[in-house]
Order: sequence, then C-alpha cells, then structure tokens
Amino acid sequence: MNIRSYGTVDAERQQAMSGLEFVQGLADGTLPLNTIAQTLGYDVVEAENGRVVVTLVPTNAHLNPAGTVHGGLTATLLDSCMGLAIQSTLDKGISQTTLEFKISLLRPVTPETGPIKAEGKVLNCGRRIGTADGRVTDATGRLLAHGTTTCLIFPT
Repeated sequence: MNIRSYGTVDAERQQAMSGLEFVQGLADGTLPLNTIAQTLGYDVVEAENGRVVVTLVPTNAHLNPAGTVHGGLTATLLDSCMGLAIQSTLDKGISQTTLEFKISLLRPVTPETGPIKAEGKVLNCGRRIGTADGRVTDATGRLLAHGTTTCLIFPT
C-alpha cells in the first residue's frame, strides 16, 4: 500500500497516461492527490471507466456559521467525482475542465452524519463535451445531495 501524497502530476507524465490510468493512480495512491483534497480531507477511493468515488468524514473544520457542513465542501466533492469520471474515459493526451455544474443540497451534513461518499458517473462523453451526474450519500445510502456537470474536453 502506498502512503498518500499530495501535489500535482507534471504535464509530461499526465500525457503519457490514459484518463483511466491517471484516475486509477489517484485512487490507488501511486499518483498524488491535489492539495485541495489534503486541505479538505477527502480521498479518491474508486476509479473505473466512467465512474469515480470520493469519500470524506465531515468534521467541525467543515462547518458554516449555522453549524452544518458548508455547501461548498459538498460542491467540491461533486465537482471532483464528476470531473474525474469524465477524465477516466479520455485517451492519452486529452483532458477536461468543468464548464458548469449544478448541485442540489437535499439534507444537512454535520460531523454526526459520519462518512459520506460522492459517486460520479458519466452520462455522455463526446469529442468536445462530456456530461456526468453525481450523488452524495451517507453510510446508510441516504441521498444528501446530487448534481450534474458539463465539461470541456481538449487536447493537452
């Protein structure tokens, strides 16, 4: 098992991998996660073609002034799992970036919620545009939030 590291993967190394190889490297720890994952405390734990799972245990460090987990954290989890799901379908030398995303926050998340999981799945991926949806659930499978994304696909 690899010790989790954080940082960036240089462009040359990224271009030598398919999107799936890249995302699987994030999940298995052979590649570093981005530093926002370290700051927020989330992890990429599953990666397959068109599907990525990100997990997090909410803490008091994630709270907004009302005492619930800030919606921006949930948005980040969804943006990450959905974008990486699209990345997992791309060939070597091709990347993606979020053009827009929408989320719906259905239930409050607190530290008492326990571990949460954000799962992104590709809906469609063309030459220039990819779309995906995502769901955030608690340990019992209860839906906490969901979203959709549109990503621009481009050569690197």
